[in-house]
Amino acid sequence: MQPRNNMSMSGVVDLAAVKAAQEAKAKAEQARAEAARQGGAGAVSPADLVIDVDEAGFERDVLQRSAEVPVVIDFWAEWCQPCKQLSPVLERLAVEYDGRFLLAKIDVDANQMLMQQFGVQGIPAVFAVVAGQALPLFQGAAGEQQIRQTLDQLVQVAEQRFGLTGLTVDPDAQPGAAAEREVPAGPYDSLLEAAVQALDAGDLGGAIQAYKNVLADDPANTEANLGLAQAELLQRVQGMDPQQVRKEAAEKPADVDAQIAAADLDLVGGHVEDAFGRLIETVQRTVGDDRDAVRRRLLELFEVVGPEDPRVVGARRALARALF
Repeated sequence: MQPRNNMSMSGVVDLAAVKAAQEAKAKAEQARAEAARQGGAGAVSPADLVIDVDEAGFERDVLQRSAEVPVVIDFWAEWCQPCKQLSPVLERLAVEYDGRFLLAKIDVDANQMLMQQFGVQGIPAVFAVVAGQALPLFQGAAGEQQIRQTLDQLVQVAEQRFGLTGLTVDPDAQPGAAAEREVPAGPYDSLLEAAVQALDAGDLGGAIQAYKNVLADDPANTEANLGLAQAELLQRVQGMDPQQVRKEAAEKPADVDAQIAAADLDLVGGHVEDAFGRLIETVQRTVGDDRDAVRRRLLELFEVVGPEDPRVVGARRALARALF
């Protein structure tokens, strides 16, 4: 999706609070699963699809929510006449799109810092945040057809590239009634210990299964997610001929499988930035299923290193630029 009207992204707010966003996404997935088991409990009301956001609540209401649903930001002000034309259209479409995006309204007079950090040069200005990454959409009172086309692209990108399927909307739900549901931590110590013992014994398949057993009940379990990502990586490189893998990657830069295999070896060998850089470059020169395969492997390697690692933070920004 291309930025419209050449809006500047210089000075954009640091949207790399990936750890918080991923935890929010895991909780959202748990909440959706729990809601499905209980016949839709926990769904949001249509009124919850349009929210007012300020600087204090930005991380919670925009960054973290963007791991669950695309968040469209409407920068507006009471004195702005074009805003009074655009905002009602966005609010109506937020309800019509039935949870496929969340509309966050930011009053620039009361939130000058956010306006400056997003590089907003005039209002109305509309951005989106998807999985913690900011995207400029358009500036000015755009026509409804253009807005719909932009929103359709946004929803498609969010679902296909980031797996964000949006919110469950219940017309009968009371506004603000959807509370986060916490999944009990459960007695997982024995399962995690079994996974560690399997790793020590070289039983990668056993370790992978033990971690998956934990995640089946507790998808947000940090230790199990990290352990699973590491065990799966070790299983993938087991039996590889490093020299042959690197030779093929050097000779076949367009071969997606060769680049993915070499990136796995890079990471196991401690060359984290090389692994990330290799896959980001491959994303830039591929399309379709090949690009998606590379993107998925890169996200898996982010899990291995840890979302709070500065190298992951930088690589996520680079990936967002490559994708959009």
